[in-house]
Amino acid sequence: MRAAIEGLRPPRSLAAGLPPAFFGNDFTAELIRAFDEVLAPVFASLDDFDAYLDPRYAPDDFVRWLAGWLGFPMDERWAVPLIREHFSDAREGLLRRGTLAGIAAAVRAYTGSTPRLADNGGVAWSTRPLGPLPGEARPRLLVQVDDPHGTVDPDVVERIVTATKPAHVLHEVIVKTG
Repeated sequence: MRAAIEGLRPPRSLAAGLPPAFFGNDFTAELIRAFDEVLAPVFASLDDFDAYLDPRYAPDDFVRWLAGWLGFPMDERWAVPLIREHFSDAREGLLRRGTLAGIAAAVRAYTGSTPRLADNGGVAWSTRPLGPLPGEARPRLLVQVDDPHGTVDPDVVERIVTATKPAHVLHEVIVKTG
């Protein structure tokens, strides 16, 4: 948690911006010192804001918030190092949302293993002009996840696939345990 840190001072005191007329008594000086002490962690956080947005360097409690901000489905019991380890897959899933690579990355971020994906591409053709189209023209996606330890929640994988695939694509999720 971000909080007051003993001995941390802001880069510039709030007193530097006040006119000299405010410094006629001890109350004002103590009030300014109190504000400086409370605001010092804010200034330090703002100075290092880019590190807060990088899961490799962000404080542990902030990594959880950052993962939630990106919509990274995680188990609350996960340790922060595990979240950091899978964060790049979650990011990849977000950047490539709607593609097979994005779906695979999003599922991998949660499960830790690469799923097998099969889709029909929603394309149909015929060998004869004006002939009947073979197969199914409707897009479909099959997602298979291996779960040797029995720790993967199929409902979570279902939600991940639903959130990352194109809305018009039918899908099926199979989680193989053992």
